[in-house]
Amino acid sequence: MFGLFRKFKEGLAKTVAAITERTRGLFGGRAIDAASLDQLEEALYTADFGVETTNEILAEIRQAYARDKSLQGRQAAEIGAAVLKRVLAGAEAALPPLTAASGRPVVIAMIGVNGSGKTTSSAKLAWRLQRDGAKVMLAACDTFRAAAVEQLKAWASRLEVEIVASHTGADSAAVAYDAWQAAKARGYDYLIVDTAGRLHTKDNLMEELAKIRRVLQKHDPAAPQHRWLVVDGSLGSNSIEQARVFHRSFGLTGLIVTKLDGTSRGGAIVGIYRQLRIPILFLGLGEQPEDLQPFSAETYAKAVFGLD
Repeated sequence: MFGLFRKFKEGLAKTVAAITERTRGLFGGRAIDAASLDQLEEALYTADFGVETTNEILAEIRQAYARDKSLQGRQAAEIGAAVLKRVLAGAEAALPPLTAASGRPVVIAMIGVNGSGKTTSSAKLAWRLQRDGAKVMLAACDTFRAAAVEQLKAWASRLEVEIVASHTGADSAAVAYDAWQAAKARGYDYLIVDTAGRLHTKDNLMEELAKIRRVLQKHDPAAPQHRWLVVDGSLGSNSIEQARVFHRSFGLTGLIVTKLDGTSRGGAIVGIYRQLRIPILFLGLGEQPEDLQPFSAETYAKAVFGLD
């Protein structure tokens, strides 16, 4: 657990710094005051926690401060973390364990706009599942974006993951079809489909994703069993709108939030969950395969407020 907490804290370092810099070390052990609470409010807004969550955190800290004017910064941090954990109740999710009754392969469709980290997240997820003992295949179905296929091939080679791919401009649904057949024939547990990522407002992208789904369902009516949206956590309200559009079209079953290590706006995931209630499966906290970490509401909340 300590290693996981350290990974979260390091990955959210810019968000933590943005809060502590504005609060001038509020959580370092000194008593709080009205001015420091105003500073905390500003910091939480800046970190993209949103109006509702910020108000809830501040309301509970102010209530505690009204009861005890000697309230310490660490106590305020513990209150803030408890509120965040409560807001994120139900957000944690995980892949159900494979059983003898599970259809093989289980298909995970990775969805998201260009630049969200979808291709690298697909590879890191494959590595994680393979490390845990599953047989995993990647399908390079982002055939629209130049170099996307080569990018996934490079990751697959580096991580020693099987991949089915074609050339840029190939029919993405045909690649998905071939990949499912190969995964089925070779007894693979999971097929991870990296889909195209043009702007979510484009009808042609939505039709392409729908076509992939129809082709997979010719093999297995339940496929893709998992439809996960990969969103860039630094985009704030834009990521919420992306999630809303894709959820309406495809019934998302989970979220992967990436690039939290590169932003001071690590509160964005709270807004996504509050508005859409889509479970959060993983956070992207760095460049290495192991930096794709299962989401933990408690660990996230403690890391945000710098608690050990």
